[in-house]
Amino acid sequence: MLSSPALPANLSTTDVKVAASRLGRRLFLVLGAIALAYALLAGLRTVAEPDLGWQLATGRWVAQHHRIFSTDVFSYTAYGEPWIYPVGSGLGFYAAYLLGGYALLSWIGAAACFGTVALLLRRGSAVSAGIAILAVPLIAARTAPRAEVFTLILFAAYLSILWQNYQTGRACLWLLPLLMIAWVNLHLGFPAGLAAIVAFVGMELLEMLFPGTRRREAVERLRRASPWFVATAVATLVNPWGWGIYQALVRQNRAMAQHSAWILEWGSAPLNWTVAARILSLRGTHPFYLLLMIAAIAAMVALLQRQPGAAILLVGATYQEVRHIRMEALSSCVVVVVGGAILFSAVHHMRWRTPNAPIRWILATAIMAVFAGFAFTHSARLVKSDQDSRSTFGPGLSWWFPERAAEFIQREDLPGEIFNTYIDGGYLAWKLGPKYRDYIDGRAIPFGPEAFLHQAELLQSSPDSALWQQEADRYHINTIIIPLNRFESVLGRLRIFCNSIDWRPVYLDEISGVFVRRKPETEDLIQRSQVDCATASLPVGPLVSSGAGRFNQWADAASVLAALGRNSEALSAADKARLIFPDSSFVPWLRGNVFYAEGSRSEAEREYLAAVSAEPSVPLFWFSLATLYKQEGRILETIHAQREAIQLSTMPQPFELVKLARLCLEIQQPKAALQAFDEAVRSAPPDVLAATGGSSFKFEVDQGRAAAWRSLGDTKRAASFDEEAVQDLLPRK
Repeated sequence: MLSSPALPANLSTTDVKVAASRLGRRLFLVLGAIALAYALLAGLRTVAEPDLGWQLATGRWVAQHHRIFSTDVFSYTAYGEPWIYPVGSGLGFYAAYLLGGYALLSWIGAAACFGTVALLLRRGSAVSAGIAILAVPLIAARTAPRAEVFTLILFAAYLSILWQNYQTGRACLWLLPLLMIAWVNLHLGFPAGLAAIVAFVGMELLEMLFPGTRRREAVERLRRASPWFVATAVATLVNPWGWGIYQALVRQNRAMAQHSAWILEWGSAPLNWTVAARILSLRGTHPFYLLLMIAAIAAMVALLQRQPGAAILLVGATYQEVRHIRMEALSSCVVVVVGGAILFSAVHHMRWRTPNAPIRWILATAIMAVFAGFAFTHSARLVKSDQDSRSTFGPGLSWWFPERAAEFIQREDLPGEIFNTYIDGGYLAWKLGPKYRDYIDGRAIPFGPEAFLHQAELLQSSPDSALWQQEADRYHINTIIIPLNRFESVLGRLRIFCNSIDWRPVYLDEISGVFVRRKPETEDLIQRSQVDCATASLPVGPLVSSGAGRFNQWADAASVLAALGRNSEALSAADKARLIFPDSSFVPWLRGNVFYAEGSRSEAEREYLAAVSAEPSVPLFWFSLATLYKQEGRILETIHAQREAIQLSTMPQPFELVKLARLCLEIQQPKAALQAFDEAVRSAPPDVLAATGGSSFKFEVDQGRAAAWRSLGDTKRAASFDEEAVQDLLPRK
């Protein structure tokens, strides 16, 4: 505890201000140290980012060929297609891997999290340090080793410099163009730096609306900063492609706009009554809503202090944060620096009015204890609960990568080309390249959105179908590797692949499956390595020493066994996983799936409710409950679970909204049904709305709307939607 100094009884106002200032400085040092220690701990995670693989492969290719490529060189489906991406990050990661392997890459992520928070607190206060502690989980989520991490670090540096210049008129603005030269060669997120400059120029222009000293100071700051701002914009051209980097940026943004319909990190944060109760909660490890509330308060305080520019900046940052989950870390930086400064100024004007020194020290100690407790409990939770995530605490490679399957492919020299999924592509480009090229990976531009949809269509088709035969013949595909870890939807197709005639399983573990096309030249390999999915022992290999590792082995084995219909073995593996990590939300959900498949609905409900209780913010658990309740005819409970799932989802759920609307029609609630239909149409992507036919989304919506209006007695509107449903059956020109 901070000790309370003895102050004279006859303190002057100046004495009180000085004492309060010293207290604030000490509180900042303590909270800042807590924030930095928390950041280092939260950032130390196993390497789990899929995109890091192709970035490592980029560094290796450039280092080996001594040149920078402008077309795809990693895949066989998009080879030679335009592909421009900064190579500095790939070279840096490749060098780090050569020096210290995956462990050093993990420590780079920890250092990035630590460095980002340190930059945000460079000229901070106790208030900004407290906000930084809340923001650490959001920042840590984006500082995993991949190219994006450089955008976060450099944005924090830009924000710190620009805010210092805005407040004092004295900052090292000459650093901006130098940092931009690095930024444009590290990641395509460099426009965030230009956007920050534009935002602060706008703030200075708003300052000119106030006469007198504020206007003169704003003009002087802009006059001094303008040359450096222009130099920063010019510095973006210091890259291997010059103006071409902007063409790449346009293509990237266009691709991301299309991919946002299925990439979770580009989804939006849910804002509704279901999540409103979490705004004041310190329980979760993802305190987005607390920061959102702090930003709103800071924006209102800024308006009261006649700082409209700061208020607009805070609102704009939080808007981006709500719109795209991926922007949470960048927006949090703004809340820490700008929101922290605004709130500190308000606190600073009030705290000296409390002349009683013991009260000030008691308040300071209480504040420190609250934030220290937050950091400590969340650090402990990060270490413990990471067993239910792709990344675990500590250095090294994450458990979910198909490392053993890739080694099997290399060892047995399996015939290429190899079909892989989007999520595995980056790692396989790194692990198996350059000998083997990938089918698809996380790079949006060379493949285009159609490639991802086509990959999904293949996975939903039988491997013995004409579609697979055409694809295999076109690209000479002889090997398939599919992910089977518990976070992948491909699990549901495993039995179909195992029973294929044209493709035979030659490798299976709890993470991946490898299948070889049956041809005369592969018969010997199939006979030598063929796997019987009905009897294969899982998990494969010895159990690892760490608790998180053993949990993941048993949990993933349980998932694969359940997918194969080996239910008793799946329950046994799930029980072993639960003994290691009793608080897991995944294990009861999986057990619920097994019981549901066996027809034991009461046991399934018990397990689903246990999963929801352990982690109430996971939409999948609520959707599972809704499915169970629907099968049992419990419509009111189905509607409740379905609504919870939709409101918690970060991605659009148009088809689930149609299901909700039909449930409302079943219980004679046509108005609620119409609202759900309307929301479904608003959230549906253009390609879904454009589809025609008797099972199309638009046909189902128009039929449902007709039924709802008919139930309300409006036969004219019902007939109108009946006509639209008929039009939906016709092919569009």
